This record gives sequence, structure tokens and C-alpha cells, in this order.
Amino acid sequence: MVSLQRHQEKLSIGKHGLRVSRLGVGTAALGGLFRSVPESASDELLRAAFQAGIRYLDTAPLYGHGRSERRVGRVLADDHPGDLVISTKVGRLLRPATEAAESIFEDRDPYDVVFDFSADGVRRSLTDSLARLGVERVDLLYIHDPDDHAEQALREAYPALAQLREEGVVGAIGIGMNQSRVPTRFVEEADIDVVLIAGRYTLLDQSAQADLLPAAQRRGVSVVAAGVYNSGVLLDPVAGTYDYAAAADDIRQRAQEVREVVAAYGVPVAAAGLQFPLRHPAVDVILAGPRNSEELQENIAAFNYPVPEELWQELEQRGLVAPVTAAG
Repeated sequence: MVSLQRHQEKLSIGKHGLRVSRLGVGTAALGGLFRSVPESASDELLRAAFQAGIRYLDTAPLYGHGRSERRVGRVLADDHPGDLVISTKVGRLLRPATEAAESIFEDRDPYDVVFDFSADGVRRSLTDSLARLGVERVDLLYIHDPDDHAEQALREAYPALAQLREEGVVGAIGIGMNQSRVPTRFVEEADIDVVLIAGRYTLLDQSAQADLLPAAQRRGVSVVAAGVYNSGVLLDPVAGTYDYAAAADDIRQRAQEVREVVAAYGVPVAAAGLQFPLRHPAVDVILAGPRNSEELQENIAAFNYPVPEELWQELEQRGLVAPVTAAG
């Protein structure tokens, strides 16, 4: 019997039996996040991910203003693994663009993105996403970034998602954000399955450990960690950005200090960054966002690279990362 590599290992997330690979692929880059990605590279990446045994794929209407979902749908039309878990998001609707607007997505389709956390907006968003993806249902549906709309999202979007789950239109529901305060409210006040947390439990920022992660443990909510490189500064403290903006000097310095400790153990910093969130018992899955098949293979190699326990211990002893604590 062939043994699976770590990235291929499957586990159940949520409360309804969804089984995903421990490493998933996020597709923001397929919408041209910060720089263009050719269609051929997008197709090759997705097919390579399936071939490599990755069975969790995340997208959203925001990514490329629909372009990411369409690119995923084009590949799924003739290459759709039966055990693939697909997630997308609601909370933003696409409307025909009236004029060229600034965007972080280079490959965006000609649509404006508007927030809508109403129950009707949730259903319209899902209907549009299913059409772009070319599928009849998605396995997991997240509420996307309700930072300034938390009350409406709890009052209107969440009940709509719960109803969609009850109807079997989606398999599981959750929330996806790059802050931990609002997701913690959803964990404590709603019946969600999964939280996708970006950038808040990484080698450079463990703030989610103060609220979200223990709450998720107590409530039996699965956590998917994304943005593990905090948008690049961990990999490149000189030129890299932090959370999509220029990194402050203290962030760059901390990234450099972490890199020096990691290098002393002969471990690639990418491996430490990808694997660190899994040290917390609340975190089940890592979501990475490669731009092409070459970056995918680099992620897989980093995810499977052996990291000694002594490395994590030294980072904690030096005060570069907070000690891992579980819910009491």
C-alpha cells in the first residue's frame, strides 16, 4: 500500500463530514492578485494540484471580480476529482463596471464589487458563483470579510447560510476573514462549521490564539489557516509586503530574526511558515495560494519538509512566537 505524503492526508472538518486534504489551494492569485497570471498557467496549476492529491480548493467572487471562479470552472468542466471539496464565499456581489476602477487584481473581469450581506444577496451571490464554477453545489460556503457589517452578517447572512445548509444546497458553512474578533463572535453566537483565518496565526502574528482558536476548540469549529506568509514579508523581509501593504520596520526586523533562527536549523523558511499554524490543535488545514505549478510544487515540498521540534522551542524561548496554548 502506498503511503500518503503529509499534504495528501485527508481529515474531516466541520460538523458534517467534509473530508479535505491537509494542504489546500487558494485561488486569489488566479484572479491576478497584484500581477497577471496567464490562463495557461492557471489551468496547469489546477490540474497539477489535482494530480498531486490536493482535495481542497477555495475561491471567491472577489478574486479577479469573478475571474478566479471562471478559471476554476473551466478546469472542473473536464477534470473534477470526485472527492474534491470546493469552497467559495458570499458577501460581495458583482455588477457590470461603469468605469475602470483601481483594484489589486490585474486579471479582473469587467465588474465592480459591492458588499451585500442580506439574505437575498447571499442567495444571488451563490447562484452567480455556481454559474461561474459550472457546478450544482459547493461543499463549503463562507461569509467573506464582514468587518464593517458584522451585525447584518449575523442577523441576515448567517441565517441564510444555515438554511442553505439545511436544504443541502451547501455542505457546510463558515466565515473567512483576516481578523479574529468578528469570527470569534460567529463561533460563539452562531452554528458554523469552519473558520478561514488569514494572517492571524502565523510565524509573525499569533493574535488569533487569544480569542478565536480557543473558542473554536470549545465549540468544535474547524480552523483553516491562510495567509501564512503575511503576503510575503516572511519570505522576503526586504521587498515583501505585510498584509497587502508595505511592511513596517518592526515587522521586517521580526521576519529577519525568525528567518535567522530557522536557517540555523537548515530548514527553509517557507517550510516553517507553512507548517507553524498546524502546531495549534485548533488548526486543521493550511491554505496556500500558488500562482503556477512551480510554486505549487514548492509549497508541497515545504509542507512535507521535516521540521525539528527544537526549532519551534527556540522560537518560543526567544520570544519570537507565542507558546502554543490550547483551550482549557
